[in-house]
Amino acid sequence: MRFTSLAQSLQKLEATSSRIATTKILSEIFIRSDAGEIGRVTNLILGRLAPGYKGIVFNMADKMVIKALARAAGESEEKIKADYKRHGDLGIVAEKHIGKKDSKLAVSGVYDKLYKLAVDEGEGSQERKIIALSELFSGASPLGARYLARIPLGKLRLGASDKTIIDALSWMEKGDKSASPEIEAAYQVMPDAGAIAEMVKKNGVEGLSRKVTPQVGTPTLPMLSQRLKSPFDMIEKMGRVSVEPKFDGLRVLIHFDSGLTRAFSRNLNEVSSMFPELQRLGDYTKAKELILDSEAIGFDSNKKKFLDFQMTMTRRRKHEVAKAVTDTPMQFQVFDVIYKDGKNLMGEPYIKRRKVLERLFKKNPVFLVDENTVTRNPEVIIKMHKSYKDKGLEGVMVKKADSKYVPGRTGWRWVKMKEAQSARAPLSDTVDAVIMGFTAGRGRRAGFGVGQFLAGVRNGNSYLTVTKVGTGLSDEEFRALNKRLGLIKAAKKPGEYRVHKDLEPDFWVEPEVVVELAADEITRSPKHTAGLALRFPRFVRFRDDKSPSLATTLSELKELYKLQKNPL
Repeated sequence: MRFTSLAQSLQKLEATSSRIATTKILSEIFIRSDAGEIGRVTNLILGRLAPGYKGIVFNMADKMVIKALARAAGESEEKIKADYKRHGDLGIVAEKHIGKKDSKLAVSGVYDKLYKLAVDEGEGSQERKIIALSELFSGASPLGARYLARIPLGKLRLGASDKTIIDALSWMEKGDKSASPEIEAAYQVMPDAGAIAEMVKKNGVEGLSRKVTPQVGTPTLPMLSQRLKSPFDMIEKMGRVSVEPKFDGLRVLIHFDSGLTRAFSRNLNEVSSMFPELQRLGDYTKAKELILDSEAIGFDSNKKKFLDFQMTMTRRRKHEVAKAVTDTPMQFQVFDVIYKDGKNLMGEPYIKRRKVLERLFKKNPVFLVDENTVTRNPEVIIKMHKSYKDKGLEGVMVKKADSKYVPGRTGWRWVKMKEAQSARAPLSDTVDAVIMGFTAGRGRRAGFGVGQFLAGVRNGNSYLTVTKVGTGLSDEEFRALNKRLGLIKAAKKPGEYRVHKDLEPDFWVEPEVVVELAADEITRSPKHTAGLALRFPRFVRFRDDKSPSLATTLSELKELYKLQKNPL
């Protein structure tokens, strides 16, 4: 496929906000793609070269793209900068300055050159990247140049997501969304939309479930929990359950292969460098290959207590990691095993997986299997919840004893217990919201750059507003927030945002930053597009372990609203 042909389809995508229209345009692109290029096409549509867990990024700033464009167009950098200031979009500027009307650039060739550009490192790499991108600009059509400029900057924003890709593949094969559940099930085990597209194109949807199995080094999407307050409801919905402690740590999926250990967060980012302790796993197990689900949590051996989530997250800074390994040892509360020595355990009942898990480790201080109690008695759940709360933990996780490991938040397989709420008590659970925009600081906050931010929840591919937040942040956090949001400012309101005109902020940002919010209650709202609002919202913490795809959904917010209206 010619890159110009793909660019014409991307232009159609850019012009529509309809989910159905987007899906159909994507399916038409896939029909025109051959099996050897569909994976590359898919990744370019998503504005990337590979799934995030592979860590392949462009590392190109605006000024580098400006240099490449000036070089290709034979213009001065000052002229390109002036046009950029006028339009606010380097894609539009590139289209204006690239004069070639016809282009023979193929999609596969563009992808391969961009890939080579992205992985180029070391001395002189910045200049080589500029030269490589300028060569692509020189061979592109004006419309192709629009998207060539946006892709390395991460500003494609076509409204397409991995979920839309899944639906489009179903449309390609069946002419409707009937195959989406089967494709999505495979994607949850191997979250690589490009690879899934290639498999469907080559072999059809049939057999995906047999071909796609857990692989060490490729993170599966994690299994997530639902919320319930009543232990009696838990037993009614789930039957026999396993009751376990809930820790306030970082969810870590551990992949072990004969001595080499890698770790992934719940949003599939590799976090191996945060946890040098993981490289000791081979000392404590006879297994050759493992995929484990766990919670990483710091333990203060002097005070004999667990540390909170924020202390764990300080390990993102390299100098903190080396210091923390000595000062604050990390332990991994391992609560599931989904793969062992060539055997996929995802389809096995939870209790059977527990038996495999309990035989995995020698006694050691780093990898600890969560204690559990199997019961059908709701009173046992209540008693254990209180016991764990008294120990400083978050309470209990309750798991259906015969449940398979099913990625995502579906069915009543895992639930976390939420306590009853009185009329004056704060909301018993927090909300993970996406920052959509912000208002400039005024008065004392003028120096921070941010006065308050607009936050929303997810509904399919859209984001719906639920609150504005200006409390709960320290001066340092306000400054950190200003720095973060300054890097992701959007020239206009992103197409996936649904915002009442009275709530529009001074500045829009791309949906990237997830924050945990507390509130007194959830109320109905005529202006917030979620139809619900957080009353007296407060910032709790940044959720850097979560991507926007893992933010609270509208349906989850509605469930929280129901829970507060129907206390025990």
